[in-house]
Amino acid sequence: MTLNKGLLAVVLALWGFVASAQTLSKPKEFYFDEDRAVTRPIVVVEGLQGDELAEALVKIRERGRKAIEASVQLAHVAIAGGRTELGKSLYQQALNSTQSGGTLWRSISWNYAWDLYRLGEFEPALTQWTGAINVVGAPAWVPPTLALSLWSVDRKTEAVQWYAAAVRTEPNLWNDPANFARLLPTWSESERSRLAEVHAAWQANPPAWP
Repeated sequence: MTLNKGLLAVVLALWGFVASAQTLSKPKEFYFDEDRAVTRPIVVVEGLQGDELAEALVKIRERGRKAIEASVQLAHVAIAGGRTELGKSLYQQALNSTQSGGTLWRSISWNYAWDLYRLGEFEPALTQWTGAINVVGAPAWVPPTLALSLWSVDRKTEAVQWYAAAVRTEPNLWNDPANFARLLPTWSESERSRLAEVHAAWQANPPAWP
């Protein structure tokens, strides 16, 4: 079987993206950047639900202004409503319409990753988060989020290393799971419980730095 040059280029590009997205650098020593512009739900329309919300978002997409943001909110609504493939398609359209590495692109990736994670698609979620963090800075959300994500895909040694970065950054906060509800208010109880497993593994054998 042979591939024409155009198709081959697409396949290689996709393969390269997946490979790079799954490659994590080692944790840095500290992660103090708040990164608030990224770690936020992307909401264009408030106060509506169901079909009314979907119709309003479709109209915004058609008008062009805030079309990308409307696509992201519509993607989230679709996934929450069980229309998973539509939601994924809308997320991809939004990512493809945004400058790679920019703040909006990273925010879309962050939101998409959470929707994927909560679908139980842990590897694709890790891919999205990895792409969002390999670009700039040392965002504070990265160590606990990657600790959760890596633990979920059974990369437990790496998960503990990332959790250790959270503890190094804010030892008085991350050394006690009792703080998780305050530190991670948008996480579900099951997600916080899973992170508590990472904490226990870190406590049993904290990795040295560097």
